[in-house]
Amino acid sequence: MTMYQSVEEMTNALKNVATVMTDRVHVTRPGAIPGDLVDHLAWTAVFAPDPALRGTARWLIRSLAAAEGIRPASIQDLYMAMGRNEAGGFTVPAINVRMMVYDTARAIMRAVKKLDAGAFILEIARSEVGYTQQRPAEYAAMMTAAALREGFCGPLFIQGDHVQVSAKKYNSPDRDKELDTMRKLIVEEVEATFYNIDIDTSTLVDLSKGTLDEQQRTNYELACEFSKLIRAREPKGVTISIGGEIGEVGGKNSDVHELRAFMDGYNRCRPSEVAGISKISVQTGTAHGGFVGTDGKVRTDVKIDLDTLAQLSKVAREQYGMAGAVQHGASTLPLDAFDAFPRVAACEIHLATDFQNMVYDHPQFPKALKDEMYAWLREHAADERKPTDTEEQWLYKSRKKAIGPFKQRVWDLPAGVRDAISRSLEERFTFLLKQLKVENTAATIGRFVKAPDLPFDKDREIVAAGGQITAAERKAEGLAD
Repeated sequence: MTMYQSVEEMTNALKNVATVMTDRVHVTRPGAIPGDLVDHLAWTAVFAPDPALRGTARWLIRSLAAAEGIRPASIQDLYMAMGRNEAGGFTVPAINVRMMVYDTARAIMRAVKKLDAGAFILEIARSEVGYTQQRPAEYAAMMTAAALREGFCGPLFIQGDHVQVSAKKYNSPDRDKELDTMRKLIVEEVEATFYNIDIDTSTLVDLSKGTLDEQQRTNYELACEFSKLIRAREPKGVTISIGGEIGEVGGKNSDVHELRAFMDGYNRCRPSEVAGISKISVQTGTAHGGFVGTDGKVRTDVKIDLDTLAQLSKVAREQYGMAGAVQHGASTLPLDAFDAFPRVAACEIHLATDFQNMVYDHPQFPKALKDEMYAWLREHAADERKPTDTEEQWLYKSRKKAIGPFKQRVWDLPAGVRDAISRSLEERFTFLLKQLKVENTAATIGRFVKAPDLPFDKDREIVAAGGQITAAERKAEGLAD
């Protein structure tokens, strides 16, 4: 893929469709931006060696997209409408894009455009920032570039998934450092136009405490603190959609009493002038990445407690005015399970690992590259192997850690290989969107959501482009569906 070598070369490439000024971009031929130009901008925005060039490419992508009706937005008003029973009948997919990012996001955009779907979220978790080596500003730019490349038009919901406190670090002398890291990530995400943020302090729920309020106290108090930070930093005219979580996925199944304990505590802590959360994540029997057998394959005999999910969604809507309950860790479920989520009124479902699996395990993915990635894991991730893990289990669970180090190699696969994998992904996305009943939701989004007409700051993009992935982030052990 071609990468621009200078800002001058990049702006000259745009001269037939746009005029690039110091602080803004004027598109002179709307609808005529060449696809290969977007491809080159995307590649430059990620891999150019100079932060100024990367940041300028991101600013151009965002500016061109805005002129075509593609702007970052909050899903808050739709979710409040769902809480009032003015919208519904579908479950919003929140998709984590980890691997072969630009091509995968393009496959999503083709699927949503084909189905006229507007209710979908693109997200990245705190842990994924590290192991996929995508800072929030880069991720937002790539989702926007994919939308521009495929001719999508409408609000773009970009979400910080599992903005999660590490229980290990919180319960150590590093507590203040951990909380400060969380605050910095939240600020970074807001500045990168993540207008949807899922706070996950459920790691701090203590089931050994005597009452439900005591069990949930640290969870709701910190969720409230981070909510106030988000509200203080959100742009004028934007109410960021904030999610809370009451049960760590992979642990004990949630119940209505825990939901009430969390929400009542959260609302007591929350000043009346601070808007609250719009949804609540729960545990109903899934695990992040799926349950893996000794052969390294995901088990398909997982039983989700749909009755509990329905009950939690009902209480969230009727008693607290939220959109409903959120299902995590679902991408590896059997394909015939997905039509159940709209039936039980789950407002959102998080999907991630199976799309990564589809790339790794695709017949067109080069075996030599996969072997090289696995060899890297044996050298650099051996300490993550549990004594009870088979070789196959460990490779399945750890291979996400090879995504970042081999990022450019995967992006640079031959076009034919990437196209074949993208077609498979598009087919899967299309199937899931239909099962979740989000086809033809563009009109619903248009009814309730107005994307803010906010300017994009070139200097801010350049500063963000200079951000590095730290060693601690690369080793992050947090969750991502």
